[in-house]
Amino acid sequence: MFKRWLQQTTMATMVALAPLSVMAEETPKQGGDIVVTYKDDITTLDPAIGYDWVNWSMIKSLYSRLMDYAPGTPNPVPSLAESFTVSPDGLTYTFKLHKGVKFSNGREVVASDVKYSIERAVDPKTQGPGAGFFGAIKGFEDETGGKTTTLSGIETPDDSTVIFNLSRPDATFLHVLAINFASVVPKEAVEAAAGDFGKKPVGSGTFILKDWTIGQQLVFERNKDYFVKGVPYIDSFKVEVGQEPLVALLRLQKGEVDIAGDGIPPAKFLEIKNSADGAQMIVDGEQLHTGYITLNTKVKPFDNVKVRQALNMAINKERITRILNGRATPANQPLPPLMPGYDKAFTGYAYDVAKAKALLAEAGYPDGFETVLYSTNTDPQPRIAQAIQQDLAAIGVKAEVRALAQANVISAGGTEGEAPMIWSGGMAWIADFPDPSNFYGPILGCAGAVPGGWNWSWYCNADLDKRAVAADSMSDPAKAAERTAAWGKIFTDIMADAPWIPVINERRVVAKSLRMGGADNIYIDPTRVINYDAIFVKQ
Repeated sequence: MFKRWLQQTTMATMVALAPLSVMAEETPKQGGDIVVTYKDDITTLDPAIGYDWVNWSMIKSLYSRLMDYAPGTPNPVPSLAESFTVSPDGLTYTFKLHKGVKFSNGREVVASDVKYSIERAVDPKTQGPGAGFFGAIKGFEDETGGKTTTLSGIETPDDSTVIFNLSRPDATFLHVLAINFASVVPKEAVEAAAGDFGKKPVGSGTFILKDWTIGQQLVFERNKDYFVKGVPYIDSFKVEVGQEPLVALLRLQKGEVDIAGDGIPPAKFLEIKNSADGAQMIVDGEQLHTGYITLNTKVKPFDNVKVRQALNMAINKERITRILNGRATPANQPLPPLMPGYDKAFTGYAYDVAKAKALLAEAGYPDGFETVLYSTNTDPQPRIAQAIQQDLAAIGVKAEVRALAQANVISAGGTEGEAPMIWSGGMAWIADFPDPSNFYGPILGCAGAVPGGWNWSWYCNADLDKRAVAADSMSDPAKAAERTAAWGKIFTDIMADAPWIPVINERRVVAKSLRMGGADNIYIDPTRVINYDAIFVKQ
């Protein structure tokens, strides 16, 4: 019954994600190497800390988790776990581990490693953004409150068994155990790295980091001891950083690059699409994405709800979709249209400059104010930030645009009081897993409004937090529709407080080399990754 509920609640998402798959005509063959490019450097490969678009795929490749996703679907399946059972009340999950799985340092993975890794992700001293995902595990409040460094709800009766005892049912728990924050790491390697584990990763995933030249490249090699035979297909992949997207695209067309990680610059999209090889080079499909502007509720004047509402009325979202050559549609709420709980009848804040000015005057700012708008520095994000800047100027708000590397924007957002406004484009929010709760906890819930977190509006509504917990406690399959409706109402109620300006829901468009005609899992995974495990090349 539990499995059937998972299938029912994710079916719409599975259908939506399916077009991202480029179905392979060839049979996968072992061997080959690929080159991937990004403009920004990699900040960390520590799974308890890393949480950006660039490093997420690499982290997933280096480590294993109890759960993963069936290829090409949003359905969680056992991975490091050989099997699992769930108690009838939904409060106890028991996992049996595959035996003989080894870390890249040669030691076998045991149950205590799972316990340590999740406790480390929750520990406030780690300063990771993923702690809130594990909030249903007993002992969570004690650890996050600094009373202990362990979770009483995780038991390891033997080396092959992990038992999770929850304080409440959690309809998303199997998804949580499939995300990067649940990756299993060896304690001795973390301690030996002395705070630098993100540069010296040790895991049990499909690839091993063989070389990292800061500012230039990372080289990953196939883990020959990976516990699933035949995976991954490619022997290695190299990530080159510091590559401007336009240069990367030109190199891809010459066959020097296989995946342009930052995507196709909008100015080149139509040219590539209409070229003779366009159909084979472009992977294009819907995704669970919302691009938004955060309004820092702890920074004046954004502590005034009328100011936040006024700015919601000031942004011309249609113009932004034109900058993206129509690869996006205007957004009016945090949830993307493909996500269960999305309210089709909700209209949000209409674009209305006159009303925005009037509301700003009511808030005590008839002449506007000065502020700062952060953005990533990869095209087209600075151009979109400038369009937002122009819209704000029309209502008297003078916004200085600071276009920075992605890591710097994330750091500013996670530092209380630092970033008044952030245009999230280039990162935005793409679902960690296909459930509406994922668009709340990390980016709008109180648990995400912490140093290093991703709730860059620093918005915390205790009443909505309680409603969110109540919704996720509906793990009974018979309450699936009720749970979805509860989540939908949470997101439309959030818009009354306007901590965000939802701007666009964007399609994902990726360029790949012609020799990768058989790669069928690029940007298909619900956890925002390039699935390197499934990539193979023509030989």
